[in-house]
Amino acid sequence: MLDLGRLRALHAVSVHGSVSAAAIALGYTPSAVSQQIAKLERETRTALLERQGRGIALTDAARHLAATAQQLLAIVEEAETTLEERRGQPTGRLVIGAFASAARGLMPVVLAALRAEHPSLDARLLEVDPHLSVDLVAQGVIDLAVAHDWDIAPLPAPEGQERAVIGEDLCDLLVPAGHPLARVAARRPLRREDLPGRRWICQPPGSVCHDWLVRTLRASGHEPDLAYQAAENHTQIALVAAGLGVALMPRLGRGPLPDGVLALSLEPVPVRRLYALWRPGAARRPAITETVRLLGDLWPRRTG
Repeated sequence: MLDLGRLRALHAVSVHGSVSAAAIALGYTPSAVSQQIAKLERETRTALLERQGRGIALTDAARHLAATAQQLLAIVEEAETTLEERRGQPTGRLVIGAFASAARGLMPVVLAALRAEHPSLDARLLEVDPHLSVDLVAQGVIDLAVAHDWDIAPLPAPEGQERAVIGEDLCDLLVPAGHPLARVAARRPLRREDLPGRRWICQPPGSVCHDWLVRTLRASGHEPDLAYQAAENHTQIALVAAGLGVALMPRLGRGPLPDGVLALSLEPVPVRRLYALWRPGAARRPAITETVRLLGDLWPRRTG
């Protein structure tokens, strides 16, 4: 008899590509995931992982077993959804994936409300980029994703997934005090035509924010000078404070700005929309509907 927990561990490794990444997603230690895989190998009398350079790869047998595991996990999820639906109360385990600034600026208050109002619900958080979270929902790794897109870079509509708008997050231009753009902003509203020719501080390629900045500047006929690339907002703010460049940054999760950094408004204001996404049928789960409700209800307190 194959153990479902061990199949879940194998499926997570197949999705995330490594034992350590699977452990983060499952909330286990890498050692615990490795032990689960080793036990599954003994049960099946089959090699499931093999060394590949410095990492590991799934064997052909493991890939077939992981695909079967995904089907079994979907059946289990359907049974759990039915039971929770019959109870009419949020229960069981709910894994929420959220991008970094939402994980910092929105999710703590939402998770605290879920724990206070629904103690039978085991809500968990996984910080993940929006590009990845959509796929993780489809693969059954996470139950609900908090993702975002921009006005000129829409989030691809995932086939079969349901979504709800959480809110709109406004974006400001961060500049060092005394920057020429600060003097322009004192006379008139800044426009996107004022942005070319600056040294930019931004997220690395592959992120939604990076893509938005590149598309915006190229649309005005200029190739952006991306001098400093850092994933963390606080690192970007520190680089602005040092006078090294300017950054375009949303307000959610940004926190107070240090002395020497100014937030300037642009017209039109860059806006990113936040969504909750889940698999079809999962809305039957009270845990999903309650979490989506709280995300919308608590959103206005997290911006400004």
